[in-house]
Amino acid sequence: MGVVYGDIGTSPLYVMKAILNEQGGLGSVTNDFVIGVVSLVFWTVMLLTTVKYVIIALNADNHGEGGIFSLYALVRKGGKYLIVPAMIGGAALLADGVLTPAVTVTTAIEGLRGIPEFSAHFGMDQNIIVVITLMILLVLFFIQRFGTELVGRAFGPIMLLWFTFLGVMGLMNIPYDFSVVKAINPYYALHLLFSPDNKAGIFILGSIFLATTGAEALYSDMGHVGKKNIRFSWPYVMACLTLNYAGQAAWMIHSKGNVNLHQVEELNPFFQILPDGWIIFGVIFATIAAIIASQALISGSFTLVSEAIKLKLLPRLKIMYPGSSIGQMYIPAINLILWLACSLIVVTFRTSSHMEAAYGLSITVTMLMTTFLLYHYMRQKNVSRLLSYLMIVFFGTLEGFFFISSITKFFHGGFVAVGMAGIILMVMYIWHRSNQIQENNAEEVSLKDYLPQLQELKDDKRIPYYQTNVVFMVPKLENDQIGNQFIYSILDKRLKRAKVYWFVNVEVTDEPYTREYSIDMMGTDFIVQVKLYLGFRISQDVNVYLRQIIHDLMRQGRLDKQPQHYSLTPGRQVGDFRFVLIQEELSTVTNIPKWDRQIMQARLAIKRYAVSPERWFGIEYSDVTYETVPLVLGQARKTWLKERT
Repeated sequence: MGVVYGDIGTSPLYVMKAILNEQGGLGSVTNDFVIGVVSLVFWTVMLLTTVKYVIIALNADNHGEGGIFSLYALVRKGGKYLIVPAMIGGAALLADGVLTPAVTVTTAIEGLRGIPEFSAHFGMDQNIIVVITLMILLVLFFIQRFGTELVGRAFGPIMLLWFTFLGVMGLMNIPYDFSVVKAINPYYALHLLFSPDNKAGIFILGSIFLATTGAEALYSDMGHVGKKNIRFSWPYVMACLTLNYAGQAAWMIHSKGNVNLHQVEELNPFFQILPDGWIIFGVIFATIAAIIASQALISGSFTLVSEAIKLKLLPRLKIMYPGSSIGQMYIPAINLILWLACSLIVVTFRTSSHMEAAYGLSITVTMLMTTFLLYHYMRQKNVSRLLSYLMIVFFGTLEGFFFISSITKFFHGGFVAVGMAGIILMVMYIWHRSNQIQENNAEEVSLKDYLPQLQELKDDKRIPYYQTNVVFMVPKLENDQIGNQFIYSILDKRLKRAKVYWFVNVEVTDEPYTREYSIDMMGTDFIVQVKLYLGFRISQDVNVYLRQIIHDLMRQGRLDKQPQHYSLTPGRQVGDFRFVLIQEELSTVTNIPKWDRQIMQARLAIKRYAVSPERWFGIEYSDVTYETVPLVLGQARKTWLKERT
């Protein structure tokens, strides 16, 4: 409950408040309007969260993992173009991860205004709300570096109490007006969209959508808890959310005649339905729930970025594992960016109502992209064409309406989410496209053609050993084809005599937790081509894997032992290693289209801020040598000089 439902569990804090403010306040609503709103909220959550995600999307699990990148990994063989919706959806989901902490924490803290002592001292001064929110966000992002294992154990019980609290508060207020029970009839939802009581018209869906923003996070977090647990616990969560929305609606119908409440700025029905004297308790509880929801989104962002890196959609970034589980990761660069972005949003927008205008637009995009990928998944699984079409048409149309209604938020703050998603998408595009350019233009040679030279170099005692084992990390390893720059490094850059030449390639698999390898020694005892098959959730600690592989090869008699006379380890049979990492600089003689050149230059600029290859491959404590080689793509530009006589 703490991991999966944090985001959707805090939606009652701001959904009805956003709708009320959009309508013009409590004095502007009618009974039919309120009942229609609850009906819209109920059926939105029912159709999008329950039917689409809990019933349909959870079936599209990649060995237990969920989320848009896991879904893409399942369907990417269906066409290269499928990378486009995956990148768009992933970028939008990351942008949503920036807004969630800002919106939820600010809304919770604004509840302090309902405490008489606080109002008497600070009045409607928003500065104190902003300062408290910034302090909470600072602490929240600061503790990420220490891991969240201990805090995580408390998430479940606290959120169970939170949902129970939501349900009980709703039940206590429903007796104000039992007519809210009619909201279960979808007629009232449809009627409201075209009712003159609804000043926003169909664009009210932009605020209604806030009730289901956590649905995509629910799918992404499937790997943490398993789909059976989600399906078992969701009915209780859904019931508690429905009761709370109904309770807020009953209170609104009962209180809309109270003139004093008409004058209250930023009126929030969530805090108004609490019994007298309970507001301080409600604010504390809501703040804790908001922190838990934010934590779930932050952890989800780390996982999302990690998966994007493994799928070669983002540059390598430093990843740490402060907890005892590999699922508990910490990415310092992302943590810093999220904290700065969240804090900037709080300082710029100041009130939760202004932030809500930016919230929801990006997640509608993610949901649309997920629907598109789900269609391809269903077709690959041989689900009937009719059912597949019905799924994409129904949910595509529904989410299309939500997207159109959310577009109205663009100039009221939605541009922030779109801008952030756009920046992330641009980086993804540059990285993905540059990989394609390199793969299409990189010059490859046959390693088999150079075996005689490498054999002669290995046996040439006139040349001192460069290292016992020389390891090259190669981006591509197909049959005996290898990048020209690696042979150039051994034979031309500087002669590198070694007992064994290792060419290691890491292939990220569609499965999340694969740990396998294959070996091709090309009929020699001095060439080892290693292909590591690692799942997109597995850290690429090459140094650790190579130690196991060399012991396996020696035990099988495929490699000669390398006894070390001088060593801390008595009887050591494995020699020293040196990793040679090739740094590429775009050559001035490269002759490729101007746009592709710009992409490659952007890639090299971004690469300066990415984590170094030795840290990424877990070889920072090994002997590492960097060599710079010119990156020549396409046909090299020829130069013509005339000799002066």
